[in-house]
Amino acid sequence: MIESEQVKARAHELGFDLCGIAAAHPLDPAPLDRWLSKGWDANLSYVRERREERLDPSRLLPGAASVIVVAASYAPGADDPQPAPGELLVARYARGRDYHNVLLKPVRKLAAWLRSFGARVYAEVDAGAVMEKAWAQEAGLGWIGKNGCLIHERLGSWLLLGALITDASLAPDMPHPDRCGECILCIPACPTGAIAEPRYVDSNRCIAYHTIEHRQAIPEEIASRAGGRIFGCDACQDVCPWNRRAPPGALVQLRARTPSLRAADVLALTPAEARRRFEGTPLMRAGRDGLVRTALALGGAPGEVLSALAGDRAPGVREQARRSMIAAEK
Repeated sequence: MIESEQVKARAHELGFDLCGIAAAHPLDPAPLDRWLSKGWDANLSYVRERREERLDPSRLLPGAASVIVVAASYAPGADDPQPAPGELLVARYARGRDYHNVLLKPVRKLAAWLRSFGARVYAEVDAGAVMEKAWAQEAGLGWIGKNGCLIHERLGSWLLLGALITDASLAPDMPHPDRCGECILCIPACPTGAIAEPRYVDSNRCIAYHTIEHRQAIPEEIASRAGGRIFGCDACQDVCPWNRRAPPGALVQLRARTPSLRAADVLALTPAEARRRFEGTPLMRAGRDGLVRTALALGGAPGEVLSALAGDRAPGVREQARRSMIAAEK
């Protein structure tokens, strides 16, 4: 037998700031289905293909009884390196080591600890078919804000989540109430108007989607409003009142190292150089091709660079360079 307090104590020993527990059950499909039906997922195939598993934890682990959610803060500190003037901005979560790798190790240790008691466990960190934010709210870790981020009263929304589904019957926590109230600061703060309605982000208009997931040329409407953001976007979190007093994150691996990038350096990247500089960081999600493509979309590349990249091996880079050349001629 395992007690919930034992699980939470072990999670904190492993370095997590928060740990909560929810009773496993099928989730209400309405929020996810609304997002998909509106096309706000921008046809992200990995979401649609595993819809049923996302909604029902027993499809991932037959006999699922509990969902354990852990969270680690990456809130900025006063001594963090700041973006250099004129450089391209990297979202805060991506300024240190890749959080998937940083959190997966302690999540797996927690899973191994649970298995030592005879429990079966499915564990993941933002790479499986688990609705982490929905479960985090049910597990009492916070609430899903109007910007779609999970918000904790003390730690704000600078949170990275992991989830473990287990057949161990654990005492659940109370779901967290919504504390956004009448505040809507995040909605007009989005540079591209991507918050289609409270708690629904339209990926088609989201800077984070276009700079990280999208592989082709970035629409001019998005690029012109990106504000020099080359990877991700913090605009909606920067204005959230709950983030004003969030203490700095404690995990050393998540501390900022690369807050910004020089455009000229990005445009000159080779695949080998990108791997050398960014291996083990979230920036490799976009890779050399995505970073160069976005740097082109943000403008200011010299004509000779545009000409060279117009023949690049990467389709997205070629198309973006050609669009930039046409725009420069107008």
